[in-house]
Amino acid sequence: MIKLLKKICGLLGFKLVDKNLIKNDRLISKYSCRKIYNLLEKLFSENLINTVIQIGANDGKRFDVLNKFIKKYLPRTILVEPIIKNFEDLKLNYKNQQNIFFENAAISVDNDINFLYKVDDQKLNLYDEHIKGINSFSKEHLLKHGVSKSHIKKEDVNSISFKELIKKHSINTLDLLMIDAEGYDGNIVIDFLSKNPLRPLIIFEYLHIKSSVFSKLINLLNQKNFIFYKLEENIVCFPEENKKLKFLSNL
Repeated sequence: MIKLLKKICGLLGFKLVDKNLIKNDRLISKYSCRKIYNLLEKLFSENLINTVIQIGANDGKRFDVLNKFIKKYLPRTILVEPIIKNFEDLKLNYKNQQNIFFENAAISVDNDINFLYKVDDQKLNLYDEHIKGINSFSKEHLLKHGVSKSHIKKEDVNSISFKELIKKHSINTLDLLMIDAEGYDGNIVIDFLSKNPLRPLIIFEYLHIKSSVFSKLINLLNQKNFIFYKLEENIVCFPEENKKLKFLSNL
């Protein structure tokens, strides 16, 4: 039905937009937009990023802005990806790099994730390249992107909490937490901020977060004294007390 509506709207010159995106944009609209690639280049080149966790690393190549910087500047990096095919490609794309550690799991809040929905591998050739990176705990998320219901496959995945991840990899300091979890980003950031003493630079995609979760997240960022702004499809957040990142306020 959604796919049909999109086609009809397209013929009429209109485009369907996720209502969560509209509400989230209104909430974050007072913050300015900047280019993420330029921001990362400055951060890495000035040696401000030495430890990284990337949630939803996918294959480490497809639409991945971190790949170049991780390979060039060699920060200690934890790459987290739950879908097994993506995970296998991820390891190949970063093979022989001693600074990389891999985790085949989904970040789970209160043990709430043990499967994800994805496009059947046999049907991927029917879709645009970006669809290959869309895996979600919500079947509706794939349907919104125009994926046929008959092409959606459920895949069991391992899960790990942030607390377990940090303990397993002995993470004492963290400079960058980057998240692309197809709508689950807000839940992950809220859980991280609520249960962790670490205060890194956080970059997460906000487009598909439920508006109620996004509102709660914005309030929490303010309570935790994070400065934040909109950057392309992401929200960039950094703690007020981090003087090395103060320049971000003036970009």
